[in-house]
Amino acid sequence: MAKKKPIYVIGHRNPDTDSICSALGYANLKRSLGFNAVAARCGKINNETKYALEYFKIDPPQLLVDLYPRVKDVALESKVVVKQHDTLRHLGEIMRKTDLLSIPVTDSGGELVGMVTVNDLAKRYFQELGMTSLTDMRVRYRDIIQATDAKVLVSGDEGAFIEGQVRIAAGSLATIKEVVKPKDIVLVGDRGEETLRQCIDIGISCLLVTENCRVAESVLEEAKERGAFVLSTPYDTYTVGRLINQCVPIRRIMQQNPVSFKPLDLLADIKGKMEELNYINYPVVENNRLVGLISKDELTLTDPDRVILVDHNERGQAIEGIENAKVIEIVDHHRLGGVHTSEPIYMHTEPVGCTATMVSNMYWDRDVEIPQSIAGVLLSAIISDTLLFKSPTCTALDKKTAEKLADIAKVDLKEYGLAMLRAGAGIGDKTPPEIANTDLKEFQIGEYKIIVSQISVMDTDEVMAIESKLLDAMQNLCKSGGYDMSLLMVTNILDEATTLLYVGSPRTLIGEAFRKDSSGTHIYLPGVVSRKKQIIPQLSEAVKRIQM
Repeated sequence: MAKKKPIYVIGHRNPDTDSICSALGYANLKRSLGFNAVAARCGKINNETKYALEYFKIDPPQLLVDLYPRVKDVALESKVVVKQHDTLRHLGEIMRKTDLLSIPVTDSGGELVGMVTVNDLAKRYFQELGMTSLTDMRVRYRDIIQATDAKVLVSGDEGAFIEGQVRIAAGSLATIKEVVKPKDIVLVGDRGEETLRQCIDIGISCLLVTENCRVAESVLEEAKERGAFVLSTPYDTYTVGRLINQCVPIRRIMQQNPVSFKPLDLLADIKGKMEELNYINYPVVENNRLVGLISKDELTLTDPDRVILVDHNERGQAIEGIENAKVIEIVDHHRLGGVHTSEPIYMHTEPVGCTATMVSNMYWDRDVEIPQSIAGVLLSAIISDTLLFKSPTCTALDKKTAEKLADIAKVDLKEYGLAMLRAGAGIGDKTPPEIANTDLKEFQIGEYKIIVSQISVMDTDEVMAIESKLLDAMQNLCKSGGYDMSLLMVTNILDEATTLLYVGSPRTLIGEAFRKDSSGTHIYLPGVVSRKKQIIPQLSEAVKRIQM
């Protein structure tokens, strides 16, 4: 089975600095406490977060596209593999010892070339009406030696291909002379020296003596002079005939170009194909190399991903496929929004300005030292979420925690904070769709499904200059995601104010929430910088009023 998976510590979609840095900080804490925790993210890192990570020399969290079950999650390790030039006898022995019903076939370089099943082997057995033509099958002398457990009395080029037919010296000398041809392989039992000489004189390539019968020294000498093999096998002639038929290389009966899957293929996407074909096993291939096997009987995910959610707790903000994972913890500072779990879990929520504030104090509560670099990114998260303590969400605990982290990180709090905020402010080279997606979060407010994005700037005019394109991008988000409204907060750090752009309906919700004329496309909200405290609560209260 697949190896034990790590615990993913992951923030929300379209991650901001708190989402990324709290994941890094909490994953490090969990590792310090003995857990196999890995920081993860489900979106692109913004410029502000990039600045913080580069400043403190920390790699970004692992990118996860989604948590939908994939082939790699249920694929079995392929411990038994055969090569395409291996013989059917070798295949049969492996199947007998392992009780496997199908086995992948590779070439000498390890690339998958086929699959062979016990049915393929059975079909071959029942199709045999006589001695196999080894010439057509490109069998080598070493294959016969191995298949018949033969002792080599007179050797030759064991890697050479057999050119003649397999004959049995069972009749008179006259019959042998008539039937046996040059380059043939002759099976002979307890026959006299004259019969053996006669066969060699014809120019055969190999004399295969059954039941370990004695071969005169003079016959061996003559075979050596003529360049013919002399082999001695313990089996009788009938058995040897059967074994020679098993010298055929596996590639002659295998299923070439088998249906295969890749490790990252979704289980939901391959189920139909597996049910249609109904094969025993299917190879899992990456870069043409076999990495495992998957069976339709093994599609149930018995070990789902274990996940710790940080900086969010709503299904609409979580990574795609969260319903397939096992949420084991939530650490967040937002309102409770409806992630369902199958059993009670550890949940840590506090009304503070930043998740990183909670994570930092969890270190100290557990007497775990915070490394300098981790202290730096946790500090960065607090600076970002509180806008350097200007946001109304900021608490005394946020500020006290930031000051302690700044000492550990060995940075000047105000100087570093301003530099980081400047790095993330502005639109840079972002396209309108990218701006509309910046720090996007989804909310269910009453009966309305609403998304609210936020971008921090120092010059609001540079954003408003492309307002029409932004509104088009926001409208497209509504259509593609089935949202009732899309809101974009353009928050000016210097002015401590937000210009709120909106599309969708009901626009009366905007007017009711902020007591403004909402007939246009945007409103100006002085003193508003927090989505959590100054946008979502007002919308939630407004929807109650307009639905009364």
